Amino acid sequence: MGLIPLLTSERGRSLHLPAHGRGAALPSDLRAMLRHRAGIWDLPELPELGGPLMQRGEVAESQRQAAVAIGAERGWYGVNGATGLLQAALLAMARPGQAVLMPRNVHRSLIQACVLGELTPVLFDLPFMVDRGHVYPPNRTWFHEVLNELPKADVEIAAAVLVHPTYQGYATDIKPMVDELHGLGLPVLVDEAHGAHFASRVDEELPDSAITAGADLIVHSLHKSAAGLAQTAVLWWQGNRVDPIAVERSLGWLQTTSPSALLLASCEAALSEWHNPAGLRKLRARLDEARELTSRLRDLGLPLLENQDPLRLILHTAAEGISGIDADAWLMSRRLVAELPEPGCLTFCLGLAPQRGLVRLMHRCWGGLLAAYGKGLSLPAFAKPPLPRIAVPAMPCGLAWRAQSHKVPIAEAVGSVSTELICPYPPGIPLLVPGEKLDQRRVDWLLEQHHFWPDQIAGTVKVLAF
Repeated sequence: MGLIPLLTSERGRSLHLPAHGRGAALPSDLRAMLRHRAGIWDLPELPELGGPLMQRGEVAESQRQAAVAIGAERGWYGVNGATGLLQAALLAMARPGQAVLMPRNVHRSLIQACVLGELTPVLFDLPFMVDRGHVYPPNRTWFHEVLNELPKADVEIAAAVLVHPTYQGYATDIKPMVDELHGLGLPVLVDEAHGAHFASRVDEELPDSAITAGADLIVHSLHKSAAGLAQTAVLWWQGNRVDPIAVERSLGWLQTTSPSALLLASCEAALSEWHNPAGLRKLRARLDEARELTSRLRDLGLPLLENQDPLRLILHTAAEGISGIDADAWLMSRRLVAELPEPGCLTFCLGLAPQRGLVRLMHRCWGGLLAAYGKGLSLPAFAKPPLPRIAVPAMPCGLAWRAQSHKVPIAEAVGSVSTELICPYPPGIPLLVPGEKLDQRRVDWLLEQHHFWPDQIAGTVKVLAF
């Protein structure tokens, strides 16, 4: 077919990322620019334009204005997605040999940053919902227990990472956790890739942004939760716990020296939507529409789960005995394309474009799916991952990643040390990180995950060769 025809083909109802809905919600300034002669906007870092790491030029001024508008002290646009900015932020917070506290649901990019920076991830467990197979953000009590366990880790922790919200739109108040970490003298990075719209302050029912909560570094993906093009993101800095020069040096390692002018313009346009009356009205309308849509679908019998982000719709397929992965394949063949298939659920991203006629379409598709796959009984409960409250890999991630290894069946890996990530994508959350030692319970759980995700998780694992 060819790449260009594929990109421009009609794909049915796209309830996936980017959040601009295949261009329907792109900011008007960006749409106007794209109507100019093709490619006229494809410019290098000319003096008047500049770039994210330059002190002068329009990009630098745009970043300054965006930071003031959102309430941060500084900001840097990114054209390598949230991935590159998260990695740069983490490497700016800790030195080789130090450890970083982070939850088990961190994106794989942060584990890879630990490999790059010779850092040790100190991983803390999260509440688990057995009916759907999801983790939930910790509340203050859970997190306080995590901190009480830290002395047993016996490592020097230099910084901490939080995730807010999750891919599925679950969120709690993170300010108490940020405050506790600051009380321990730790700077805090928050992966708020899926929550850029929280910073708009347009809706009091939305959770507060990590910026308001006082986090030191915050990463927003502007294509996941704003109207930016794919690969656009922004890193915010505030406070005095992280050196901004260290941040810029890390950005210089992990961002291209030839950033796309189109993507930089998209960063500016997406952020400006949250700071002008017309853009805020559009966002508020989308949030109200999403809540109304969810309510109507529930009234029609669709098992939609509660979360804190109205723009993420979680269909609990396991409640009717259907795998979310099977449901996704069936719906995709009928041109209803979701964002995140998982063994127990299917998550749709409503995005920032109007969703006319979606109630009727989803109701019809749900009826067809039940007729094709429904068993009338819910799937068995998902097993809680056999993980301790606090875990430190048996050997440094970077050392394990680079070590000589061999591949063995997962069932034969008991007692071995992993040299790779096991990580279904999406959601890109590691089930096993390099350097972790596998015991029997972990092996049994990974075999169960392999059964659930046969196309994503191989039946083998790379382990340390002795």
